[in-house]
Amino acid sequence: MIEPSAPPSRFRLSPVGLVLATLFFCASLTPSLAPRDPVMQGMLTGIVALLGYELGLLLQRLWRFTELPRLPPSWGRLVLLVLLAVCAASMAYCLARAADWQNVTRVIFGLEPIGTAHPATVGSIAFAVILGGWLAFRLLGIAFDRLAAVLKRVLPPRVGLVVTFVVVLWLVWAVADGVLVRRAFEAADASFEAADLFVEPNIARPIDPMRTGSAESLIDWDEMGRRGREFIARTPTAEEIAAFHDGEVLEPIRVYVGRRSADTPEERAQLALDELIRLGGFDRAALVVVVPVGTGWMDPGGHETLDFMLAGDVATVAVQYSYLTSVLSLLAHPEYGVAQARALFDTIYAYWTQLPKDYRPVLYVHGLSQGTFNSQMTLPLLDMLGDPIAGAMWAGSPFISPLWQRVRDGRRPESPAWRPVYGNSSLARVLNQQGAGSEIDAPWGPIRLVFLNYPSDAIVNFTFDSAFRRPDWMREPRAPDVAPEFRWYPLVTMFQLALDMVISLQVPGFGHYYHAPDYIEAWAELIEPEGWSPERAAELKAIFAERGPAW
Repeated sequence: MIEPSAPPSRFRLSPVGLVLATLFFCASLTPSLAPRDPVMQGMLTGIVALLGYELGLLLQRLWRFTELPRLPPSWGRLVLLVLLAVCAASMAYCLARAADWQNVTRVIFGLEPIGTAHPATVGSIAFAVILGGWLAFRLLGIAFDRLAAVLKRVLPPRVGLVVTFVVVLWLVWAVADGVLVRRAFEAADASFEAADLFVEPNIARPIDPMRTGSAESLIDWDEMGRRGREFIARTPTAEEIAAFHDGEVLEPIRVYVGRRSADTPEERAQLALDELIRLGGFDRAALVVVVPVGTGWMDPGGHETLDFMLAGDVATVAVQYSYLTSVLSLLAHPEYGVAQARALFDTIYAYWTQLPKDYRPVLYVHGLSQGTFNSQMTLPLLDMLGDPIAGAMWAGSPFISPLWQRVRDGRRPESPAWRPVYGNSSLARVLNQQGAGSEIDAPWGPIRLVFLNYPSDAIVNFTFDSAFRRPDWMREPRAPDVAPEFRWYPLVTMFQLALDMVISLQVPGFGHYYHAPDYIEAWAELIEPEGWSPERAAELKAIFAERGPAW
């Protein structure tokens, strides 16, 4: 039986790895788009530093493999000791600065400064992650050595190394994909479905027959899902809307179909259309086809503001396609959201085009986050030119959204990437917390596309190529909600942005937390309500300030 011993070099520290680990460690502590708590920061710093070490180790071994000149063996220990001292001092200095770097972003977000315990917490978590990861990589290396020792008895040495690398890599992926990842998705799906099934005791089934989910409704209340019931229950009353309008007001029409309401996307879309017809949705002045986020949640700040602006003369229709959060939904079943968004829009649009043009509602589409991505993936712009809808308002377009990419990458050169100007602005306009830019050369065309994106939203701004080049939105002039101290570092910045996506729902008006005042500006840009003015906008914003946060 062959039992080769593990090469002792597996546990020797790599000087190049130490240097890169320290550089990555320090860079990860600098400001990014979102403020981070000590636990998240520590985990990020540990992971990034560990990757820096392994990258340095790989570069060092490639240098040796190519038989390039090396330092004399007598210098090795001295160089390592000097590097250890320099790296330790550098890490200590950067940890001492970590709180100040975090406070730079916290001031922009209007948060209280963090305390002096922040560096100690970050450092302890980071070093625990580094140590655990380092040991895991060493054990993987031992497994590699043992397999290589067996294979080199039957294969040429270099061929054996390649085969060993492929086999070990495949085994690691097979275990992760087959055991960890799939089991995690199954557990998440079951957990979110159970939450969706929960019927809140404080949300009663509607009594009004002209409400979705009532006894007369075509949609069963229990099958609408938790987010659907919340959406229907939060419908503003005519009395509430009357506080903003002097004339006649209506109660908005809302239709929501849960994922369990029918078996296929087409059946759910048809059910939504039938309910919309039953409630008289096509008799309203405006009709909005909405794609919700992954869990089926509908942002009250995005819908209630429109209800108020249009005096309730609006119908909104949406269909749930998943129980998972947007990120998990995209990773597990990305086709579900696209298929449902396409089925819903095609079904509503086909019926809408058959109605007399003078007696049908103005048709809009809307989405937030993953709902925006799915909506942009399925909106048939070219097929609608003969009978176009009025337009779309998309909030927080994920970086993979096709139309957002086209507007951002095809912008006029003088406009910043965080608020791009596309063409003469007759088709698409981009707003943020400061509203729209002033570079508008032409009035709106037949279709209006309004993008509401916060510059501090990493879900909008993340790109994989930020690992090796500075994103355009980091160039001057910077957006007001992006810290001037935020610097680009190879590879590290990509991981910073990845973490920022996870923690982007912290403060209203920043990151991925879109809130009512900015929705008001975006809807006004899209629909241009009669008699609208800055004074009316301020009045409505005051009403929603009193209503409090949407969630």
